[in-house]
Amino acid sequence: MNWLLVVEQCLNGLQFGVMLFLMAAGLTLVFGIMNLVNLAHGSLYMVGAYLATAAFNWTGSFVVAVVWALAATLVVGMLVEVIALRTLYERDHLDQVLATFGLILFFNEAVAIVWGRAALFTTVPRALSGHIQLLPGIRYPAYRAVIILVGLAVALLLYVVVTHTRLGMLIRAGASNRTMVAALGVNIRLLYTVVFGFGAALAALGGLMAGPIYAVLPGMGEEILIQVFVVIVIGGIGSIRGALAGAVVVGMVDTLGRAFLKPTLSSVIGPSAADNAGPALASMLIYILMAAVLFFRPQGLFPAVRG
Repeated sequence: MNWLLVVEQCLNGLQFGVMLFLMAAGLTLVFGIMNLVNLAHGSLYMVGAYLATAAFNWTGSFVVAVVWALAATLVVGMLVEVIALRTLYERDHLDQVLATFGLILFFNEAVAIVWGRAALFTTVPRALSGHIQLLPGIRYPAYRAVIILVGLAVALLLYVVVTHTRLGMLIRAGASNRTMVAALGVNIRLLYTVVFGFGAALAALGGLMAGPIYAVLPGMGEEILIQVFVVIVIGGIGSIRGALAGAVVVGMVDTLGRAFLKPTLSSVIGPSAADNAGPALASMLIYILMAAVLFFRPQGLFPAVRG
């Protein structure tokens, strides 16, 4: 096996993992603090991708597209929390699932009305369109390398915010005992709205970075949302550290499995059987991994610590 190809696919797995982390971080914050099951989180990923793609195609500036998509999706997220989700905190999870599934349908139809059902495509920004030399013989796309760096920087920033700031203290306290936090004079509704808005912005960041790599189309958030739930279950519900660990593991397993499982099976069971079994088994790997983690560690790899 070509070790250069293995290194490249590992980098691709890391890139996919940090994109999953951007989604998982916002979703695990919302669930950990608000105890809200938000199936519409993938729709915010889609909204961010559409807004960034449209702004980039209109202005030609990727920086403008990033700022616009993040700010607009943050506002959209806060409005969704205030209008649709605020009444669901005291309801059971089934009601939350049904309501947020309704939001998925709403957002899918909304983007179809505005942009149509055909896929939108955009190009990688010219400044990031080349390759960088990582090691002798290894050239990696600059845009994908930037995605990795941005994801790791966001993970570090979240760690600092959650563990070393007053907002982080309120977030951790609200996750442990929201009634006590409210009794101490903290506007818990405003805290929830802010957290949900920033979770939406993180999803938008993942969506806007995915735009130049994948097609932007209605319903694009549902497929990645399933993988994000796998990330959260593997990492530990409500844990940012677990979200990062789970995202990297899932990204690596999924990418390496799709790249190397079929060739490996070909040498064992023959090319014809591998052509049939390889892709199906590769798509199942992350779910097999999730089942194994749940068997040995039902709370996930790094479960959130409750005070």
